[in-house]
Amino acid sequence: MSHTIRDIARALSAEAEGDLDLVVSGAAEPQVAGPDQLALAMDPRYGEGIARGQARAAIVWPGADWRGMGLQAAIFAPRGRLAMAGLTALMDAGPDLAPGVHPMALVDPSASLGAGAAVGPFVVIGAGVEIGPGARIASHVSIAERVRIGAGALILQGARIGARVTIGDRFICQPGAVIGADGFSFVTPEKSGVEEIRETLGSRAGIKDQSWIRIHSLGAVTIGDDVEIGANVCIDRGTIRDTSIGSGTKLDNLVHVGHNVQIGRDCLICGQVGIAGSARIGDRVVMGGQCGVNDNIFVGDDVIAGGATKIFTNAPAGRVLLGYPAVKMETHVEMQKALRRLPRLAARVAALEQGTATTSEAD
Repeated sequence: MSHTIRDIARALSAEAEGDLDLVVSGAAEPQVAGPDQLALAMDPRYGEGIARGQARAAIVWPGADWRGMGLQAAIFAPRGRLAMAGLTALMDAGPDLAPGVHPMALVDPSASLGAGAAVGPFVVIGAGVEIGPGARIASHVSIAERVRIGAGALILQGARIGARVTIGDRFICQPGAVIGADGFSFVTPEKSGVEEIRETLGSRAGIKDQSWIRIHSLGAVTIGDDVEIGANVCIDRGTIRDTSIGSGTKLDNLVHVGHNVQIGRDCLICGQVGIAGSARIGDRVVMGGQCGVNDNIFVGDDVIAGGATKIFTNAPAGRVLLGYPAVKMETHVEMQKALRRLPRLAARVAALEQGTATTSEAD
């Protein structure tokens, strides 16, 4: 795909100077950019790389001396990553899927596909499924009965969508995701060891045999508009009510969302996060990689949790959390400082004890 500098600047709502009719067919880092590629130097740290490459045009920081760099054209980006979002959206052609249903796909006669939908080979679409216009479904995707998917969806290879799942518009699903598997929910006929420990916080009256009885999942999953699901994400269906993901929320690879979980709007959930059953997550929550959220708790709006934070109790809105168990970030920093001082403190205590012992012996 080729674009003029004028077209790119217009797509980014950015200012541009120089030869705006110059055509580029891709983007590259400055030091390796060829003459038909747009060099990405949105920060002064990357400016010197332009001289080592062959780019004729670049995205640069405001005020950059692009002519002095030997460029013929420049686009100015006050926010580099925001410019990257627009540029990559413009240049990403997406998967090569022809409109229509591939002859090796299996679509139930009762399913309906919107105008311009594309269904790749080895896709299976169940009874009563409704798929919106412009949807693209890559190979080996399985969509179970009575699923509803909105317009403009992109569902990539090997994704599995369970029965009765409802998904909004402009959904993006990466390979291998599973949406709508049964929740992990079991009970014992008598009070289990887990229940006892929760009540006593560690004390056990005795250990006895127990067996697990399955609680089936009658709910489904409801997903809003503009949601993105990463590779190998697992979202469990609800026990009675649906598990829900709010509009605009993005889930990274390997995230697990347990049964009955409610996640709000515009959240960012990074890789390997695990959210246990019936937890409620507010709007605009950010969780770094490997965070964990206990079951049946609430994480308020605008909470930010750093990587590997473990949230065991309700988190108030706007709180910044870090650590295991989660505490305020500033508290965690002080705790880590104190932890690093422990060896020196232990040495001082040992010296004091040795001095006391020597004095006692002398007396």
